[in-house]
Amino acid sequence: MTTSLRTATPADADRLAALAAITFPLACPPDSDPAAVAEHIRTQLSPERFVAWTASADHALLVAESPRSPRSPDGAAEAGGSDASDGAGDLVGYALLVRGVPDDADIVAVVGDEPTVELSKIYVHPSSQGTGVASDLLRAALDAAPALVPDRAVWLGTNGENARAQAFYRKHGFSFAGTRTYVVGGEAHDDVVMVRPLD
Repeated sequence: MTTSLRTATPADADRLAALAAITFPLACPPDSDPAAVAEHIRTQLSPERFVAWTASADHALLVAESPRSPRSPDGAAEAGGSDASDGAGDLVGYALLVRGVPDDADIVAVVGDEPTVELSKIYVHPSSQGTGVASDLLRAALDAAPALVPDRAVWLGTNGENARAQAFYRKHGFSFAGTRTYVVGGEAHDDVVMVRPLD
């Protein structure tokens, strides 16, 4: 099955929010408060957020799209999927880059206080994990980063307990650079900060 990568549009927002509601909890530690995770999804991963990111010059939002999958026996489309009449494929992943000046002291200590690019989010639907989609999406995001801020390393934060994610990022050239606190729905989590130097 061929998966294509493209820049997201406002029309993708509802499907992206549905996909985020599936993928974000899977990246959280098992002991995370479900209510805090749900609050984060509601406030930080809403369709309105995705629409705003598509319109922002400080963000690059990419999606991975596969040909439409068969509908379920009850006729309902899977989250991230499209209506049979709209001609679109299924969204199976997304990545968000953010241009900005870090205001967190822990991040400033790692990347400095000048404009930089954060790989804020990269998620793939469980059914597409292990297919190469995540690697393709990450490479596309890294290719897009210089258009936001040229000649700067890309950084990210990921949960300190998520060994699988850290291994994935190391495979693609990121290395451990520090730690930070990341708040999910009012609940504090310990993240590791990883940086990928310029090629």
